[in-house]
Amino acid sequence: MFRHVLALRQVARRSISSSTRREMKNSVPEKQKIFQEDNGLPIHLKGGTGDALLYRATMTLTVLGTGLVLYELWKAAVPQKK
Repeated sequence: MFRHVLALRQVARRSISSSTRREMKNSVPEKQKIFQEDNGLPIHLKGGTGDALLYRATMTLTVLGTGLVLYELWKAAVPQKK
């Protein structure tokens, strides 16, 4: 039993990751330059094409969802004649 405890202590001392640490480049200053640039775009579209597509998809889903809710409310408020 004591051997198991010693083996567990030795395993616990080892590093969790066996890969070497890579230095990460700080990309915050570049992002700050992009978002603080005065180019007439709203802040939610300054990220590029991905932001524009995400914005359009969100607006499309919002409009379709609102239309569907209004349709269901109308259908519930006006009973069908049999």
